[in-house]
Amino acid sequence: MKAIVFDSDGVLVDSMSSHYKAWKIAFKEVSNIDVDRRTIYLLEGMRGIDLAKKVFELKNYYGNNSKQQIAERVSQQKNEVFRDILFSSPPEAYEGVENLIMNLVNCKKAVVSGSARKDAETLLQKSLGQVNLFDVLITADDIEKGKPDPSSFIGALDKINIPASQALVVENAPLGIEAANKAGIQCIVVLNNSPLNIQDFRSVISEDRIFKETISAARFIESFCNCSHRS
Repeated sequence: MKAIVFDSDGVLVDSMSSHYKAWKIAFKEVSNIDVDRRTIYLLEGMRGIDLAKKVFELKNYYGNNSKQQIAERVSQQKNEVFRDILFSSPPEAYEGVENLIMNLVNCKKAVVSGSARKDAETLLQKSLGQVNLFDVLITADDIEKGKPDPSSFIGALDKINIPASQALVVENAPLGIEAANKAGIQCIVVLNNSPLNIQDFRSVISEDRIFKETISAARFIESFCNCSHRS
């Protein structure tokens, strides 16, 4: 048995623009920081509070309160704004994603997300109609460190009892690829409508493992799942 481990946002669901909108609003309202789209995509996979701290570092931000307190406020505000977006205009799954998941009958299927469990479950429910398409869901609530720490991927494989050598990670962010590399799991990138490009991944993965869209990677993913031996 093998396993396919998906990131959710930007891989299964077209939700990264909604995350960026929520982060942009939260940073502006709490700390009067303007954050750009590319920065959020590059930091995707971190837990919310860690992402906020990293942006403060990049912006040389010093508030009146501790960075920990302000980061918590930014992260909480972001979650509230994102949940409003989820219920008012929920993002949709990318083309072909549901069929792809259904076709992976010979593999265990996992989702590893940097979002809070409540948000990840709601997102999958609204975009795919159900959460139980997957054998395990790991979220920010289940881990102490987000990507690029490998613990989320290792934890997912432990839960479904699949060795790293028999798994494939499908990611859209450099930090996710770094985490998969540290966990010893082979991986691929799907760009979809990301502002990131091949050059942003050159240091962490070979170009032949980067696909334009999730649907264009479907044949590779299905082949990995259905092939009994793969080098």
